[in-house]
Amino acid sequence: MTPPSRPFKDPRAVTAYPVEEIVARARALAATGPRRLLGIVGAPGAGKSTLAERLVRDLGPVAALVPMDGFHLAEDELRRLGRHDRKGAVDTFDAAGYVALVRRLRAPDGETVYAPRFRRDLEEPIAGAIPVSPDVPLVITEGNYLLVPDGPWADLRGLLDEVWYLDLDERVRLDRLTERHRAYGRPPEVAAARARGSDQVNADLIATTADRADLVFRLTV
Repeated sequence: MTPPSRPFKDPRAVTAYPVEEIVARARALAATGPRRLLGIVGAPGAGKSTLAERLVRDLGPVAALVPMDGFHLAEDELRRLGRHDRKGAVDTFDAAGYVALVRRLRAPDGETVYAPRFRRDLEEPIAGAIPVSPDVPLVITEGNYLLVPDGPWADLRGLLDEVWYLDLDERVRLDRLTERHRAYGRPPEVAAARARGSDQVNADLIATTADRADLVFRLTV
């Protein structure tokens, strides 16, 4: 039996779910269309991207994925602003541009909406890389700062039908994040310092927003 999309458990409690149940919840949300927006948030390395990709793969044509990472500021602009060493922090994204895109996704007016994609191999966003057809009933967006209550980010919560906060054991998360940095060419000591330095500052901020989520959960193995 497909579980209802609402109500969820107390968002302050972390509940473990098998991924199949999370897929079923997303499918149920899509069925309440014509267009629903689902946000997935969590700290760096928590597995947001992997889960969002799994949801879209399992749901097929009824879902599309638009990651927040497409709104990273460009490398040259981060250097100009003196923020390059903090790339990934809340002020290293075009928050207003992201919110404007989510507004368009909320009401596509019969047109395909194009979203940017972040290329980790280039460390740059690529404009117009993700087409979202107007007949897709569920748009999933994932990122760190969907629940931040300040600045342009504050408008996102009202634009998203539901936001799910993905939690993960801290040791596992840090190990995953360190390995990800190493996979993209950072030396081991630099990767570990990044995961436990600027990335951890971001993770601490993100954790303060969990109580604004509809669901706070971990995935069972």
